[in-house]
Amino acid sequence: MTTIKTSTNSILSKLKIKSLNEMQMSAIEAIDKNNNVLLLSATGSGKTLAYLLPLIKLLDPANTNTQAIIIVPSRELALQIESVFKSMGTDFKVTCCYGGHLRETEENNLKQPPALLIGTPGRLADHIRRGNITVNAIETLVLDEFDKSLELGFQAEMSFIIGSLRSITKKILISATKGLEIPAFVGIDDLITKDFLNDKDADTGLTVQALLSDGKDKSETLFRLICMLGNRPAIVFCNHRESVERTSQWLKEKDIVNVYYHGAMEQQERDAALCKFRNGTANILVTTDLASRGLDIAHIRYIIHYQLPGNEDIFTHRNGRTARMDASGTAILILSPEEKLPEYIDAGIEKIELPETPTLPAKPQWSTLFIAAGKKDKVNKIDIVGFLSNKGQLKKEDIGLIEAKDFFSFVAVRKVKVSHTLQLIKDQKLKNKKVKIAVAK
Repeated sequence: MTTIKTSTNSILSKLKIKSLNEMQMSAIEAIDKNNNVLLLSATGSGKTLAYLLPLIKLLDPANTNTQAIIIVPSRELALQIESVFKSMGTDFKVTCCYGGHLRETEENNLKQPPALLIGTPGRLADHIRRGNITVNAIETLVLDEFDKSLELGFQAEMSFIIGSLRSITKKILISATKGLEIPAFVGIDDLITKDFLNDKDADTGLTVQALLSDGKDKSETLFRLICMLGNRPAIVFCNHRESVERTSQWLKEKDIVNVYYHGAMEQQERDAALCKFRNGTANILVTTDLASRGLDIAHIRYIIHYQLPGNEDIFTHRNGRTARMDASGTAILILSPEEKLPEYIDAGIEKIELPETPTLPAKPQWSTLFIAAGKKDKVNKIDIVGFLSNKGQLKKEDIGLIEAKDFFSFVAVRKVKVSHTLQLIKDQKLKNKKVKIAVAK
């Protein structure tokens, strides 16, 4: 069956976007007219859509081979791009390839080649070596956050992948960082650069503030700050995994509901933490800079730099989690008496004064249930809603965000309803199968 291409207006309607911004319109025009384009734009400005829209125009519905490939540095960014692509409502197949789960699952998905392939360098290179990816018809290459891929040491894998793609006619490079040297193996000639990072004084919707801590140990200051901010979503950035876990535990002991996230966690633990943060089970996410890129989390009001970023690029990427698109946000740097504001931050920024007496924020009203079945088990969001409504006697307003992964799912449920619901469904079957359902750890 020949796929009918979807118009840009129809796609924007499905994404609930009224119009494209200046960067997106300029990038689309450049990609349409040129074979080698570098797009520089801030995190959260809408770069993914800026290259997916012209990429879709390049896909041929009659071609049953893989036609485009997007290489990304992280699993999270791959899944975010896949989610956006699927939300655009085209009939083109897309497949994600990344480490941390079974390669065999991806091999089955690749037996029918997707029009678009998204993946991390290591896993994509592995599939190409095994002959799981047909590379002959791939004409469009996108390197999203290619600077991060280089920073993480994926040069050899990227060089191998690009060297294997003999039919590439269009290359699109994406970054939120300036002054990058493009490696020779990318094979770029006559590069057209669209730079939207130039205007440092442009109104980005981001407010930067400083908070002076009384002592070298900033834990109490962080606690009092969170109390002042209330129950609005905030991301707390630390520089090391040990600091993340220690800070998270400290806040927990102070009765602040939070989750933590870093690269040493098992993939299911990472998925659970992010889901709890997205669905309102926890309003505080304590994390390393792993969360500064590739995570699509809406409505983040505050970014807290509990430990100062190592450089300006890290500061920029951290802040990109808030003030996304046309929204506003606030970045707060906590400084000990020995610390000074980095030179790239205006010394005249507002200083925060904390109330003398902290008041604990209201507790989240949601809890997250883990369901040991997902998309590969033919279980989708509609199935989960129906099951919880019929067997668990939940009303529509008692069910929050649902995330169905390949082999498991998460669903937000009103905290006051959880115990009764689990009691009702403990002996029930989901799609004629007994499935483990419990409060997510």
